[in-house]
Amino acid sequence: MTDEEKKKAMEELTEKQRRKVEEVAKAESRAPVEQHKVEEAPEETFDEEHVEHNDLSEDQEEKALKAKEEYTGKDIEILQGLEAVRQRPGMYIGTTSARGLHHLVREAVDNGIDEALAGYCKHIHVTLLPGTKNNPVNRVRIEDDGRGIPCDINAQTGLSTVETVYTVLHAGGKFNDKTGYKISGGLHGVGVKAVNALSTNVEVTIYRDGKIHRIRFQNGGKTVAPGLEIIGDCPADKTGTAVEFTPDPTIFKETVTFDFNTINTYLRQTAYLTKGLDLTLDDLRNPENPLHSHYCFEGGIKEYVAYINQEKEKIFEAIPYVVGGSKVPVGESTTTIIVECALQPTRGGILSMNSFCNNIRTTGGGTHEEGFRLAIGRELNNYFRAKEWLKDSDQNFKSEDCLEGLTVVLSIKHSNPQYEGQVKDKLGNDEVRKVVSSIVGDYLKEWLMENPKEGRLWYERVVLAFKSRRAAENARAKAQGKLSAGAGMPDKLTDCISKDPAERELFIVEGNSAGGSAIQGRDARTQAILPLRGKILNVEKAPAMRIEKNAEIYNMVTAIGAGQGENFDVSKIRYDKVIIMTDADVDGSHIRILLMTFFYRFMRPLVENGHLYIAQPPLYRVAYQGHYYYAFNDDELENIKNKLPKNARFGLQRYKGLGEMDPDQLDSTTMDKNHRRMYRVTIDDAQAANDALIDLMGENVEPRKDYITANAKFVKNLDI
Repeated sequence: MTDEEKKKAMEELTEKQRRKVEEVAKAESRAPVEQHKVEEAPEETFDEEHVEHNDLSEDQEEKALKAKEEYTGKDIEILQGLEAVRQRPGMYIGTTSARGLHHLVREAVDNGIDEALAGYCKHIHVTLLPGTKNNPVNRVRIEDDGRGIPCDINAQTGLSTVETVYTVLHAGGKFNDKTGYKISGGLHGVGVKAVNALSTNVEVTIYRDGKIHRIRFQNGGKTVAPGLEIIGDCPADKTGTAVEFTPDPTIFKETVTFDFNTINTYLRQTAYLTKGLDLTLDDLRNPENPLHSHYCFEGGIKEYVAYINQEKEKIFEAIPYVVGGSKVPVGESTTTIIVECALQPTRGGILSMNSFCNNIRTTGGGTHEEGFRLAIGRELNNYFRAKEWLKDSDQNFKSEDCLEGLTVVLSIKHSNPQYEGQVKDKLGNDEVRKVVSSIVGDYLKEWLMENPKEGRLWYERVVLAFKSRRAAENARAKAQGKLSAGAGMPDKLTDCISKDPAERELFIVEGNSAGGSAIQGRDARTQAILPLRGKILNVEKAPAMRIEKNAEIYNMVTAIGAGQGENFDVSKIRYDKVIIMTDADVDGSHIRILLMTFFYRFMRPLVENGHLYIAQPPLYRVAYQGHYYYAFNDDELENIKNKLPKNARFGLQRYKGLGEMDPDQLDSTTMDKNHRRMYRVTIDDAQAANDALIDLMGENVEPRKDYITANAKFVKNLDI
């Protein structure tokens, strides 16, 4: 653009826009250390919800949206190879945040899992490795003892099959159940190609036919010459595949550091779902403190139920377990559906449903869960009537009465699963509903007849759930009556002025001290504050009536204004954003987990529709020559220090809690819409929080030991 054109463009801008341009120009001209001043928006955010914009006139808007008049074949861009994955990584792995980074590990591990489901893999070994001298980013190596990827030439591509699998989109052995995999988690043919596309270095080693084959890729999946090569011999009976990759920091800008706990949790869950599969995880990034875990569960999902219920009060110790299969017609062919289910009732107040299809968690539920619910309601009511505990004049118990407090692991295998939405979240196969209902129902009918003592205890538990539900309905009706009569919002809620839910925000704050600072520092027009007193109730363990009567939970439910449980209506929420704001310490983390579990269990649509957030307060404040710079983690602190002059004297404060910040600091760092950082909570995040409760609150000491060992560096400032 020429100087004359720039001048003309500036004249078209409003006074407000000119000021904005001048501010940006000043910011760009500052010394590097000034970029850490809190007055400026952070360069990188996670799932950022605020976007700067300029007000355009109608002519300017039309001009901006209009494409150029000349539109020819030259304007069509064809993305070659894996470039499509690099251009739009979110379409293939969901996000480029830490969750997306760990999704790469899952994609690589799932290939070994598919081999295990096919009956060929017995062991998978995952190793976290430090970076190299040339590339300091940490690496991951995943090795399985399956059949090994074929190394012959693929007739369709003219490339070796290994190179085809790693570089050609929608190519794989999982589309055809006649010659490929009968059961598989991956069906879109992307899988490890996404790993290759989003890594700087990938090395694949195959043990097959008495030979060791190797192929390497660099910079987003470009094959390194000479391609696939034989680098040695191996025993004739040794087979398997090993892949080692280094994530690309230009793609994963939030972090490229793999988290031991995240991978450990996934591998443990996978071991439960794949009976007898041996899974090992080693973290060798810190030679002074290597971490190791190993899982192999011969009891499969029965052990999974026992693990989930370890801290809960069981109705009886037996864990009913069913496995069965059925061939059903689908179109012009037939498909085999295998159903595996374990369950156990507890005195907890909620249903703990853990459902999977081909080892992939279906957090959105689906037809397999619907079939299970039908079976439980039908068979329990039939059994209670056969025993004459329910009289002819009595109505059947509702499904929610039969399911309350039940812990369920439901796993199905399907050769052609259909999922709703782009993410594998909700199973949609209609034929699954009837199969699950029939297999689970037939087994449960027989089990109840053979176990009358447990059947009676189960009946008493359902009666208790029925009475609790009726009492809870009456309590809600009274509470609604009070609100209708003008009783208003909770006393602890400091509401905002605006009446438009689209711009209103509710901060759920840990403690009255932090709540006071938040009230003084907030934008009173759009931001409301609800302080909590200590830790809220653990809804995983508490009975329904205790949850219903808990004051902190009541205040949250009332403030949000959309009900809870099956009666929750997301269209009635009073705030577009519900923001959890807790201290950056162990207690704060525990409170976040409890809150996320509550929202996941009782206000799930709030999470599914993207209304739940976690505020990110800074950990450090650096004072230098009258300026303050804030760091949200140790890496940012080091970056700030590196920007300061050599041997500079500066002040450093580590915040132990939100209450240590004055209102202005809390506002400018954590609440101001133009400068804050917030995480939007996803269903996967909420499920992970729920799983963390099981690890940290259960009787089994090993998960807690792993968690504490892996996070020891983060608790060096723990208050005791």
